[in-house]
Amino acid sequence: MDARNRFSTSLRNLGAAVAYPFETWRGTVGVTITASLTYVLLILSTMPEFSMQMLGDGLHWIDFVVVSLTETVYRSDGLVGLAIIAAYATFTGVAVVNTAARLRTVGRSSLTDLSGVLPAFLASGCASCGAGLLGTLGFVGGVAVLPYDGMLVRVGGLALLAFFLGRAGRPDRCLAGEVVE
Repeated sequence: MDARNRFSTSLRNLGAAVAYPFETWRGTVGVTITASLTYVLLILSTMPEFSMQMLGDGLHWIDFVVVSLTETVYRSDGLVGLAIIAAYATFTGVAVVNTAARLRTVGRSSLTDLSGVLPAFLASGCASCGAGLLGTLGFVGGVAVLPYDGMLVRVGGLALLAFFLGRAGRPDRCLAGEVVE
């Protein structure tokens, strides 16, 4: 299979993987809840000290913190930065629902097949600041010199998540590299 056919197949698999959760109300609710929680977590991680201080005073500050940090991301990274966080949260919701469906359909024997989605969660780190994985590994100084304020790391994380979703495809069908119609 040449590169063009593999790319075309991956795009069809990505479309099938993204569409799958929205075929049922349970999947749609699962994506919505997971994406919302992921969005809140990513937004809170943009300024962890501020988030911990405010939420340490009580959970009644959660709405203020989320709105303030969303505004901060918008003002610092613009609409593109906010769209990347929203897309990452949505793709994460799709990946979680698809992983649960794969486990439900195939059972524990599919745990080895989950390698198609799980690396994207680890490799992309924190999509909101672009520095999650690098900072965890001790490359905080390296993050400070990244071009475009780490935007390339965020886009790279989103691309990895899309790649692994495209590789995994629909969770209820065995794709083996091909889209089953």
